[in-house]
Amino acid sequence: MPVAVLTILKLCLVGVIYLFLARVVRAVWVEIRTERVGVTGPTGSTESAAAPAVAPVGRRAARKAAKVEKANARPTLKIVEPPGQLGTTFRLDDEVTVGRAPGCAVSIDDTFASQIHARVFQRDNQWFVEDLGSTNGTWVNRKRVHGPMKFLPGDRLQVGNTVLELQQ
Repeated sequence: MPVAVLTILKLCLVGVIYLFLARVVRAVWVEIRTERVGVTGPTGSTESAAAPAVAPVGRRAARKAAKVEKANARPTLKIVEPPGQLGTTFRLDDEVTVGRAPGCAVSIDDTFASQIHARVFQRDNQWFVEDLGSTNGTWVNRKRVHGPMKFLPGDRLQVGNTVLELQQ
């Protein structure tokens, strides 16, 4: 091969290596920034463990939050572990996602949870949990979730190091 072609190939390889390193640095930067963000409530203020937060989930739940609770109120997911987030409650809509991403209906501050970790959904008046390809897996009552799994009131859902309990 001519020397000019080899030089161009070397420069392309160096460029690809720099792009790879830039992506790694960006991923680390995003992880560091998200770890510093505290658990915030609907008003934007940081919640304390002493005053549990009720975070409306989904558009329908946000509209219903202003109304008086009816006898057939929606079930909730309540954080029972870790102690720093103990008591934080999320109302369930027909389908919600659980994870670290700000767009998740149940957004948790846990570095062992995936961005979009799992989903909780209702079918035929029964609740189910499904893992969405998370790295560390999703667990219900200490049993790993492989596909949609029934989720009953009182069951505990573990996402990363965060444990949530389904309450009626």
